[in-house]
Amino acid sequence: MTGHIVIVGYGMAGARLATELHARNGDRKVTVLGAEPHRAYNRIMLSTLLAGKVDEPDVELAEVAGQGTDVRTGATVTAIDRAARTVRTPDGDLDYDHLVLATGSRAVVPPLAGLDPAALPPRVAVFRTLADCRRILATARSARTALVLGGGLLGLEAARGLAARGLAVTVVHPHPYLMERQLDPAAGAVLAGTLAGLGVATRLGVPATGLAADPDGVRLDLADGTALHADLLVLSCGVRPDTGLATAAGLTVDRGVQVDDRLRTDDEAISAIGDCARPPGTGPTGLVAPAWAQARVVARLLTGEDPAARYRPRPVVTRLKAAGIDLAAMGDPAGGPGEELTFSDPARGTYARLRIHHDRLTGAILLGDNPSVGTVVQLFDRGAPVPTDRRALLLGRSLGAPAAPVASPALMPDAATVCQCNDVDKGTLVRCWRSGARTVDEVVAATRAGTGCGGCRQAVGGIVDWLSEADSVGTTR
Repeated sequence: MTGHIVIVGYGMAGARLATELHARNGDRKVTVLGAEPHRAYNRIMLSTLLAGKVDEPDVELAEVAGQGTDVRTGATVTAIDRAARTVRTPDGDLDYDHLVLATGSRAVVPPLAGLDPAALPPRVAVFRTLADCRRILATARSARTALVLGGGLLGLEAARGLAARGLAVTVVHPHPYLMERQLDPAAGAVLAGTLAGLGVATRLGVPATGLAADPDGVRLDLADGTALHADLLVLSCGVRPDTGLATAAGLTVDRGVQVDDRLRTDDEAISAIGDCARPPGTGPTGLVAPAWAQARVVARLLTGEDPAARYRPRPVVTRLKAAGIDLAAMGDPAGGPGEELTFSDPARGTYARLRIHHDRLTGAILLGDNPSVGTVVQLFDRGAPVPTDRRALLLGRSLGAPAAPVASPALMPDAATVCQCNDVDKGTLVRCWRSGARTVDEVVAATRAGTGCGGCRQAVGGIVDWLSEADSVGTTR
């Protein structure tokens, strides 16, 4: 389409859509409105920033929207006028021909006695944005102890990051085991043991009931009558889609802005992508790969490149990205028909559980050092048949079994996802190779594939090795 496309939200979804639009020819104007006062950044790397392994410039997104795109930071949209097709900003109303909501999600502040969600007390912070990270770091510099309320993905990443800075950290979680949405009790127990070895203690199965905080410290009261004291408290109790604008504009909202498979709301002139959107048959995932896939679909539709483009949710793979922890969880390993294989070695921090039905992986948990993790992710994502020797998937080469074979990259379609974390397919890697990248590091830098986890990087290495070999004999496509 020609005309003016306005993107509300300059996070990872909004920034990716702006880049996707710029990469396609056409006579259009794109305006991106970001409420945060800084340029877009890689939210996945905030835990690495918290750990002190990178600096703020390292988490900024390298991609630039390009000429013809007007990016405005610190521009909060306060209202949408659907009839006039305008959005209200502090600088006045802005017309649009098509509006895309990429407003993301907000951290949930639990209803605890002594806690005001509108004004967090000193030494208490949520962990969601770069501003949150700065608040945590400001307190952590003079702290010796920290509590993290919430043993989900983000909570554990925050805990590991603070422990890497030398703080004594305790994770308080109301459920009997960690990451209960992705793991089973056995895996949760092994993960707790791994965390203990990294300086992170856990208090499980005990809800928090209240807190008191002052400039000198924080006290967290628990349901069993005990209390924990620390210099810092990080709240990581989940996220909620940011749907305030959509609700006020009269769009249909139910655990996210409801959209169809074109990512359109019930207003044809408005789309929604990322954490704030709820496509058919899915709920908000909080993961980056679906948001980027949605951005690609919207870009193809708005530019007319592919009027038949539709968003098809892919199986979700969850990776815990924290130093010293290698965890991948996918599907439903604990239920459903089929054969089940398990292996547990708590002393080594290793756990594996696979569920296979009709020779396809329907669920898996891999915790600890397992060289087969990249293979398992690919088999799950592609729905490919598993090898006859199941031990290779379950145990990996390091425990004496041969590595599980994967179909040759030559047999993989270009649309096959190689890096689930960043939604990078084989075709993108091949095009990068053709453009001159010749090492894994060069390909990773150009595509972001493998920057989120070692398993994906291993898969990228396999593609690069294949391309190198094919190039040497003149068979690279």
